[in-house]
Amino acid sequence: MLTLTNLDSFYGRSQALHDVSVTARAGTILAVLGRNGVGKTTLLRSILGLTDRQSGAIRLEGEDLAAQPTYRRAKAGIAYVPQGRMIIPDFTIRENILMGGFAAKGPRAIPEIVPKIFPYLMDNLDRPGGVLSGGQQQQLAIARALAAEPKVLLMDEPTEGIQPNIVEQIEDIIIRLNTELGLTIILVEQNVGFARRAAHDFAMLENGRVVADGAIASLTEETVTRHMAI
Repeated sequence: MLTLTNLDSFYGRSQALHDVSVTARAGTILAVLGRNGVGKTTLLRSILGLTDRQSGAIRLEGEDLAAQPTYRRAKAGIAYVPQGRMIIPDFTIRENILMGGFAAKGPRAIPEIVPKIFPYLMDNLDRPGGVLSGGQQQQLAIARALAAEPKVLLMDEPTEGIQPNIVEQIEDIIIRLNTELGLTIILVEQNVGFARRAAHDFAMLENGRVVADGAIASLTEETVTRHMAI
């Protein structure tokens, strides 16, 4: 589905990713793991063309998007749930969701699955996004991304900063998006337990390089300790 080959990515003169090659197989969840600051968020931003410069190939269903601007990558089928959610606080829930539909092939609309997985949002469409709790804002950020009708969903630490009683709900929703919609998901995650429960494959980053990857069943405690322990 989405294949990165020999990807280098830069912020100014600083190289953040080095020769990264990974594949997110169609209909699977790829967990991107590693300590803070090793390039996980940069990997997602690079897929969308949000770094200053990059080289290498980024292929979605065989089409190389590496030379395309961000909006064309979005229209090709890549949506992003960023770290920190980045909803617009003065927009209503409805407006935030519909804003994500600029990349959809049809008219902007609230996705059919949203009432099923986020009933609170549907019951409060006219509330400003800024009054929502952290967990509710994360739901809104996911709903906004789904409005783009994506083939691939990029998610950057989607349970970070969310109250503990909501974390498991968000985790279950991510799994449902994969199993019920067949969405391919690239999931940046620090929670190894959740990664093992949700993902099919993994890529471990360190210093902007892939140092281990493969089926999630092959992720050993030794690898986790070596590359994630503080």
